[in-house]
Amino acid sequence: MDVKITTLAARPELAGALQEMPDTWPEFVLEDLVGWANFPRIAVEFPEFVLVATGPEGDVVARGYSVPFALEAPGRDGKLPEGGWDQVLLWAFSDLRHGRAPDTVSAIEIAVAAGSLGQGISGRMVAAMRENTRRLGFRELVAPVRPSAKHAEASAPMEEYARRTRPEDGLPVDPWLRVHVRAGGVIEAVAPVSMTVSGSLERWRAWTGLPFDAEGPVEVPGALVPVHCSPAHGYAVYVEPNVWVRHRA
Repeated sequence: MDVKITTLAARPELAGALQEMPDTWPEFVLEDLVGWANFPRIAVEFPEFVLVATGPEGDVVARGYSVPFALEAPGRDGKLPEGGWDQVLLWAFSDLRHGRAPDTVSAIEIAVAAGSLGQGISGRMVAAMRENTRRLGFRELVAPVRPSAKHAEASAPMEEYARRTRPEDGLPVDPWLRVHVRAGGVIEAVAPVSMTVSGSLERWRAWTGLPFDAEGPVEVPGALVPVHCSPAHGYAVYVEPNVWVRHRA
């Protein structure tokens, strides 16, 4: 597919189409409170860091959100946070509020429209995000990656899963991690508490269609690890691990 990738700053008229693009996120993931409060602000506060890909007909076929933040700020000292996706969002908007100069860019989302999957667009979006990071004067792009096939092995430890490689070429077994490594990324660490979704059992039933009536772990379609269910207390909690990947811009 012939795809044109620009920033939202250059194409602000695509803001609505960008938000409405059909994606494949599981419903419950969208209930992460840090993301709920901060994700919509990215397009407003950081349009130069938002990428939009359009197809031959001008329709939006992919989007890429990233944010600048100060990784070398006191107390952070260049170490990618265990809090992953949630933490980097909080840092980015805290830095913006306090006038702290950013030194690194973090990917927040790269999503391909449901009808445009399997055409190599995701790899082009990773490359475009690296190029945009460099264009904006940064030397490094980091990404709290959500491995695309991990949901099929929810009980496997993320640390072990993320390090699996194919014997024929040494690339990661996971397809999305493989795209990042092919693009020059280096797997650095697991962010064990990258995203947290909590809710009543009623809400989890509505999100998933599952009964949530037994104490203990529940494997949920689309979840990278089991959800902890506590009927005695009336709630369930999902704590998602992601994988930190570093890219030189």
